[in-house]
Amino acid sequence: MKSAIVLAAGKGTRMKSALNKVMHPVLNKPMIGHIVDTLKASGVERIVVVVGHGAESVKEYLQDSVEYAIQQPQLGTGHAVMQASVLEGLDGDTIVVNGDGPCIQKETIQKVFESNRDAACTVLTSVLPDGERYGRIIRNAQGMVEKIVEAKDCSEEELEVKEINTGIFCFNNKALFEGLKEITNSNAQQEYYLTDLVEIFNKKDLCVNAMIVDDPKEAMGVNDRVDLAKANAWMKRHVNEAHMRAGVTIIDPDNTYIDVDAVIGEDTVIYPNVHIQGKTVIGKNTVILPNSFLRNAVIGDDVTIDSSKIVESSVGNHSTVGPMSHLRNNTEICEDCRIGNFVEFKNSHFGDSSKCAHLTYIGDSDFGKKINVGCGVVTVNYDGKHKFRTTVHDGAFIGSNCNLIAPVTIGENALLAAGSTITDSVDDGDMGIARARQSIKKGFGTTYKNK
Repeated sequence: MKSAIVLAAGKGTRMKSALNKVMHPVLNKPMIGHIVDTLKASGVERIVVVVGHGAESVKEYLQDSVEYAIQQPQLGTGHAVMQASVLEGLDGDTIVVNGDGPCIQKETIQKVFESNRDAACTVLTSVLPDGERYGRIIRNAQGMVEKIVEAKDCSEEELEVKEINTGIFCFNNKALFEGLKEITNSNAQQEYYLTDLVEIFNKKDLCVNAMIVDDPKEAMGVNDRVDLAKANAWMKRHVNEAHMRAGVTIIDPDNTYIDVDAVIGEDTVIYPNVHIQGKTVIGKNTVILPNSFLRNAVIGDDVTIDSSKIVESSVGNHSTVGPMSHLRNNTEICEDCRIGNFVEFKNSHFGDSSKCAHLTYIGDSDFGKKINVGCGVVTVNYDGKHKFRTTVHDGAFIGSNCNLIAPVTIGENALLAAGSTITDSVDDGDMGIARARQSIKKGFGTTYKNK
């Protein structure tokens, strides 16, 4: 069985934030969310998150997708792992990761589990030009890991070591909990260090492995806002490169922002300054032009999105949206549609082959197929207390500058004359016209100007 312990109890004082450190977002997802999702994708069956400071926000976000243990007070990494005693006695391996390391990938997690198959412990390490604040990996003459020394406890000679501890360990689960009983707090910080288990296992002639991560930045920890920016930059590059290798053209990867859960089909082209967030799905051969923003959107094949915002909404195959349009609140634009300049849709359905080209608001509405909506049309859906729906059936023509006062129904192939304020339903094939009669005062224009 594969289990995991996520250490997320620290205060994160260097972030200088009221928000729990592990809840700070990387590519719009909290760091703890990245880690839990990666562990699950790696095949981990049980996850215990050790919480302390700011526990409520972590629990509110993760809900019952994981188990929890409380560390109070915080007395070191070893003490934190001790709190996950619910896993004690289980067969299999347990990986321990920090809640502030969002960039770790499932392939690396799987390799660590594989490396620990016949060992008591495997340490994921990294080689850095300057180990700075990280614990150093001390090897013996045979190259085996002898111990891990925290930076504050290192001698001058040990500080010269370039191989550092990433904070990720994989343990034989039973060996882990047996070893925890022997950890003491005899160190400069008077804390219980998880790293002391390496020395304890060596004294018992248990196998301790070390695996060097391919990319040191993948194992980076986030301790302040500078680290957070570095993690965002690394993750953005990693995500963008994965999409490009899968057949997506990204014109300017440095200025394109795609969340980790987005799915994009091959031969789609993404232009600069595009933000694709959440669980957005984009089909094949689609073009997303500059300055577009998509969040939890579903975009079909052969679609063009031009400088527009689409949130919690969908666009069908062969449709165009924009420039400067806004689709929100569960709007569904069907196939072969044209949504033009400065058009807003909210909580509405727009059927196949329908067009809405200019300066229009469609809210809480159901439009059928092959409908033409003129410039300046407004569905008046709110009376100050309640929202009402507008229904327009197939083939209707809505003239420019019409107001449809909901609730109202426009029949199939009906026509609404430009400038009308429609308060009553219009039957199939009929025309609705509701505007003041025009009068002409002969010569008044000239008279007025000559006053």
